[in-house]
Amino acid sequence: MSEGAATSAPLPAIQPETDRPALLAAILTTLDDSKAEDVVAIDIASKTPIADFMVVASGRSHRHVAAIAEHVLQDLKDHGFGNAAVEGMTACDWVLIDAGDVIVHVFRPEVRTFYNLEKMWSVDTTAELRRG
Repeated sequence: MSEGAATSAPLPAIQPETDRPALLAAILTTLDDSKAEDVVAIDIASKTPIADFMVVASGRSHRHVAAIAEHVLQDLKDHGFGNAAVEGMTACDWVLIDAGDVIVHVFRPEVRTFYNLEKMWSVDTTAELRRG
């Protein structure tokens, strides 16, 4: 590598042998415990190789979004799922948590409405799991 070239360290990731149903269940339980609103889990396994599920949830404010995200990150560690990559914690309008087989998006309601990820990723709404 040439001098001055940036090296990128691999992001901490969930172990590949993760129990997918247990990971999804832990995330959904944590979101429920954190009073996340309008939680939707979308099965995206047949649509993309990046993950098996995408979970979308809302928090009432910047603080609530931050608290939900921190709770998810801590519970993933506490339940043995390792460290997840996270983006967006500085602004807390939209926080993305990459837990390997499950990607979690936590939005403020206005931001969630603007991006409308559920519509983009949901072709077959019968495959969705709704909690709320």
